Amino acid sequence: MVESILGQYEEFCLVRLVILGGPGAGKGTQASQLCSRLNIPCISTGEILFKAIAAQTELGRQAQPYAERGELVPDPIMIEFIREQLTQPYTQNGWLLDGYPRTSFQAEELDFLLESLQQTLDWAIWLNVSDAELMRRSLERSQAKPERGRPDDEPEFLRRRIQLFQERTTPILDYYNYGDRLLTLDGDRPSAEIHEEIWKTVNPNKTQS
Repeated sequence: MVESILGQYEEFCLVRLVILGGPGAGKGTQASQLCSRLNIPCISTGEILFKAIAAQTELGRQAQPYAERGELVPDPIMIEFIREQLTQPYTQNGWLLDGYPRTSFQAEELDFLLESLQQTLDWAIWLNVSDAELMRRSLERSQAKPERGRPDDEPEFLRRRIQLFQERTTPILDYYNYGDRLLTLDGDRPSAEIHEEIWKTVNPNKTQS
């Protein structure tokens, strides 16, 4: 099993990224395109949490009450989720984190973890989208695919998620900006346009197209 995963990512670009933005900002779309182009694995904390809760793992049981209320999972639990992933063989030579960190404390803890693993973060990609647009996109997504709708795509949950995002996530922008690792983009533009702007910065072979 491990060998098959490693084989999928045998030609790493040695790029380590996090992508930041509110619910509906387009993180998943950009993450998927970047990981495909860079040939690195995408680690989606949303998917990790969903699978852990469904499987009722120890961390999944701890996270479940918060996820059901539409609240951010506490830092100590999330840090352990990330530690589990970044110590797996398939993540050793490059990755993109989608959905983590969500607080400045998590950002600091991620740096401490990476230091212990002799790794460094290259860029924090920030998709800047207004609250009104975040709500519109999320509701549109939920209504377009009701069979795939999530409980936290309901309006009351969405409002709470966006509020929590503003209260707890935004301060990490200062953290990454201070370290010259923040790449800020206008997230209200077409997806392809945003992707190409990101690529100009994160492309490990900038002399090539």
